[in-house]
Amino acid sequence: MATYEYLCSHCGPFDVRLAIGTAPRIYECPVCAGGALRVYSAPALTHTSKEAAALHVREERSREAPAVVSEVPPRTRARQQPRPHPALSRLPRP
Repeated sequence: MATYEYLCSHCGPFDVRLAIGTAPRIYECPVCAGGALRVYSAPALTHTSKEAAALHVREERSREAPAVVSEVPPRTRARQQPRPHPALSRLPRP
């Protein structure tokens, strides 16, 4: 469902929710039953953060020119887990 905006010459603007692509050019005004013309307005866009905008730009750039690697990246060492304290092994277990 989409919200379409209409303008009645007598009553003013009003919104109508219809299925996408089914909005007629002229719609009946709910107040005076006269014909109201469809009004085209800018979509309600939200402001995105700089980080999100940069992510979108990088993603769009990668569609046209993806980064190509010429060699296999070096293998990284897995981090070793720290050994437990030796005194912990002498504690009673449940």
